[in-house]
Amino acid sequence: MNIGFIGLGNMGTGMVRNILKNMGQNNNLNVYTRTKSKIDSMVEEGATGCYSLKELTTNSDIILTCLPNVDTSRDLILGSDGIINHANSNQILVDHSTVDIKTSQDCSNVAAEKNISFLDAPISGGPIGASEGTLTIMVGGNKTAFEKSSSVFEMMGGKISHMGKSGAGTAMKLVNQLLVSTNTVAAAEAFVLAEQAGVDLNSAIDILSTSWGQSQMIERNGPITVEENFENSAAPLRNLIKDLNILEDLRLQLGLELPVTQASSKVANDTNNMGLTEPDIAATALTIKKLSSIE
Repeated sequence: MNIGFIGLGNMGTGMVRNILKNMGQNNNLNVYTRTKSKIDSMVEEGATGCYSLKELTTNSDIILTCLPNVDTSRDLILGSDGIINHANSNQILVDHSTVDIKTSQDCSNVAAEKNISFLDAPISGGPIGASEGTLTIMVGGNKTAFEKSSSVFEMMGGKISHMGKSGAGTAMKLVNQLLVSTNTVAAAEAFVLAEQAGVDLNSAIDILSTSWGQSQMIERNGPITVEENFENSAAPLRNLIKDLNILEDLRLQLGLELPVTQASSKVANDTNNMGLTEPDIAATALTIKKLSSIE
C-alpha cells in the first residue's frame, strides 16, 4: 500500500515516524508539507518525499492530512489545486485535523461527487501520544472505508473508534476539547488553591492521582506547574483556543448554554494575551494567580 501523509507539524511528525516504524516492507510512505526542509528530514528517515499535493495524491492509495486550522484544511482538501481535485475513486482521504463539523461534511460531500471515500478522523493524545503511537483516533464516515483504513490507523494509535456518519469524528473531538479546556482551568484553580493553602504541589498531584478529583490534566499539567515551565510548549494554548472558537460556533448553532466552557475560554484567552512565548495550556494557572492578586 502507498500511504500519503500531508502535514509535518508537532503532531504529524510523530505520526509519520510511527507509520515508518510499523508499516512493514510491503508499504511505502509518501510525505508532503509546505516546508521543503521538513520533507527532506523525513526522507532521511525513510519516507518518500513529494513536493506538491498532486504528486503525493496521484502516488498514494490512502491520503492522511494533519493540518493546523480550518482554512488550511479547506484549501488543501477542497481547493482548485487540492487533494480531491487530483484524487480518484480508488483512494481514501482521511483528515486528522481538528476542524468544524461543516468542514468535515463539506469535504465528505465534495469527495462523494467523485465517488471518493472521505473520513474525518481527529486525534487526541498530544505530541507525546503522536510520538509514542498511542493516539486516540475518532472516526466519522463510511464504515467500509473505516475498516479499510484501520490497519493504517493502528500504526499511529492505541484506541481507534468509528463514531458514526460523516462529521461524527469531528463532533467527538470537540466534546473532548470541551473537557480538555474545562479540566485544564479546573486543574489550574486546584493547584493555586493548594499552594496558597500551604499544600506541597507534588504531594497534591500524588494524592489527586488516586482520588475522585483525578484527571489527565492534573497529571499532565501538574509537573509543568511545579516547574513553572510555561513557555515554548509543544502543546501551545493557541491550539486549544482555536478549538474553543470552533466550539463556540457549534454552541451557538445548537442554541446551548455552556457556562463552564465559556468561562474556561475566557481564562485561556486572557492567558494567551499575557505576552508569553508559545504558552502551554498549564499557563492558565498564571491567570488564576493574576485574578487573585498573587505575585
